[in-house]
Amino acid sequence: MANYIQEIRALVGHKPILLNASGGILLNDQGQVLLNLRTDTHNWSLPGGYLEYGETFDAACIREYREDSGIDVALVAPIGLFDQGFTTYPNGDQAQVITRLYLVRAVGGQALQQATDETLDLQYFSFDDLPPLLNQQTADMLAAAQTYCQSHEH
Repeated sequence: MANYIQEIRALVGHKPILLNASGGILLNDQGQVLLNLRTDTHNWSLPGGYLEYGETFDAACIREYREDSGIDVALVAPIGLFDQGFTTYPNGDQAQVITRLYLVRAVGGQALQQATDETLDLQYFSFDDLPPLLNQQTADMLAAAQTYCQSHEH
C-alpha cells in the first residue's frame, strides 16, 4: 500500500485519527542531536515519520531517517514509546501520533546537502539549546533521549 495515509485522509478528511510513527536520536561527537527543519511547519523535529501499512517501527525508523536526512542508520536501542503527540498540521489534518523512539547510529549515506520536499535543513543542536520544535511530543522525546543518554554514558 504505497500511500496508506493519503488513502485514509481521502476517506476521513481532516478528522482526528491515530497514526503510528518512528523516529531516531543521532548524536554527534559533542553529544548534540540531529534535527531536521520541516517544510510543512517550518520548525524542527527528529528525523522520522509515519509507518506505512504492514511496516514495523524498526523498518520505518530506518526508512524515514534516510528520507528525512540522507543518512543510513542502524538501531542501537529503543528509548521509549510516546503516545501524546497531538498535532494539527497546516493543511488542517489532525492526529494523535504514537511514536516509537530509538537511539540510532550512522552506518552510511550522507547528510542532505539541499532541501527536499520534507526537509529544509539539518543541524545538530545541544539538548540544552534547542530551536522551535514541532510539538510537545518532540520536546518530550528529546527530554527522554537526554535522560537516556546521560544514564547510559560509559
